[in-house]
Amino acid sequence: MAYFFEEPSHTFSEYLLVPGYTSAECIPASVSLKTPVVRFKKGEEPSLTMNIPLVSAVMQSVSDDKMAIALAKEGGISFIYGSQSIENQAAMVARVKGHKAGFVISDSNVKPTSPLQEVVDLKEKTGHSTIAVTDDGTNHGKLMGIITGRDFRIGHADMNAPVSQYMTKFEDLVTGKDGINLSEANELIWEHKLNALPIIDENNHLKSMVFRKDYASHQEHPLELLDENRRYIVGAGINTRDYMERVPALLEAGVDVMTLDSSEGFTEWQRRALHDIHEKWPNAKVGAGNVVDREGFMFLAEAGADFVKIGIGGGSICITREQKGIGRGQATATIEVAKARDEYYEKTGIYVPICSDGGIVHDYHMTLALAMGADFCMLGRYFARFDESPTNKLMVNGNYVKEYWGEGSNRARNWQRYDMGGAAKMSFEEGVDSYVPYAGSLHDNVSLSMSKIRHTMCNCGCLTIPELQKNAKITLVSAASISEGSAHDVIVKNTTSFGSRN
Repeated sequence: MAYFFEEPSHTFSEYLLVPGYTSAECIPASVSLKTPVVRFKKGEEPSLTMNIPLVSAVMQSVSDDKMAIALAKEGGISFIYGSQSIENQAAMVARVKGHKAGFVISDSNVKPTSPLQEVVDLKEKTGHSTIAVTDDGTNHGKLMGIITGRDFRIGHADMNAPVSQYMTKFEDLVTGKDGINLSEANELIWEHKLNALPIIDENNHLKSMVFRKDYASHQEHPLELLDENRRYIVGAGINTRDYMERVPALLEAGVDVMTLDSSEGFTEWQRRALHDIHEKWPNAKVGAGNVVDREGFMFLAEAGADFVKIGIGGGSICITREQKGIGRGQATATIEVAKARDEYYEKTGIYVPICSDGGIVHDYHMTLALAMGADFCMLGRYFARFDESPTNKLMVNGNYVKEYWGEGSNRARNWQRYDMGGAAKMSFEEGVDSYVPYAGSLHDNVSLSMSKIRHTMCNCGCLTIPELQKNAKITLVSAASISEGSAHDVIVKNTTSFGSRN
């Protein structure tokens, strides 16, 4: 006879946090949202942590290199989507790792002999007004000069003339030597009233550029997530089919952490992939999932997963439950898997972080997920709304929206994720194609969301995520009290002060 769970599964909206004692020291500025990303042994520090508990979903409509850089600046990690060629995904990872915090690899370069029209075309294509001139036209060639839009006037200059006639020559440039730190570079920028400072090696080959605006941005992001070489941390999604070819390409590009991306992770295919990857590349960090119960977590933890993702069918564009009838309420799944994580830690001395993936509708759901035991949350729709997501911004019915589609939709055509074997095609869809309300910049929205989490943690008397997991008081709420919790029995004026659905 089939096994029946005695209790119904619950969603985050069915719970509330009950306030605890708030001491004088418990203020938002003192709250730390630092959290582990990969497994570690008791008494040791994890090899990879985040400064905020957010990662972006492994989705075409969410996570590319632009999103990865923006989220790393805030202290989180983006998992660049794997439903693309190995070469393209590795190139995205490489672009993130090349975007050294404050030190930018030049991606607008020409030769001295290039026609001026090439500069105009490059500026139109990239939007960059400062272009490096190198002997071979590459981003690490010998620096010959710099050309900007101020060096010539369109309509007056000869567009067929060589760049060398208009550029500022190398001997007239102010440059920094490779190894200079960001503060020293900024001092040179201000001392010489520059907008950009080329960084060169001992042979005058271009290494990177430091821009005045990027230094200011660096100062505005104190939580940015960097590796030991001050490059942004970036993740990537992989599948259980071509991982032996994809993983080495991603590692070569500099990826910091990967995750097996599947609608259901309690499978032999994920166990084999984890074994093969860790045997071939023992230092590679690979998460796995998704699971919704103790048994699924234990299976992946014992298989060597560096973290485990929780959630089936809870995403806003996911129709797995509707199509297959499998899944579980996200809150119930998170609670059970967190108990299994703690049990595994007590038994083995190894802590395997868990990621709540899906089911987040309001900002306070993030805090609930953390209080229920999640170490961090993976979000799709939340990030798809921002300027930094890779989709188009459109006007629909008088409102700005951004496109958002699931990896299980026909648009993504990601058969490697959902097909169970056989023909290389999708049997049926498990995701929809949709729009989400446009929400502006990632920085503004993430700052607001993290502020809400910090304030709520103070209400609970907690200054760290482990404290919240240990001391939070959580209560189920009735349908009537859910209604009571919103504005009711009044006529609400137009306002933006209420918690938005994200």
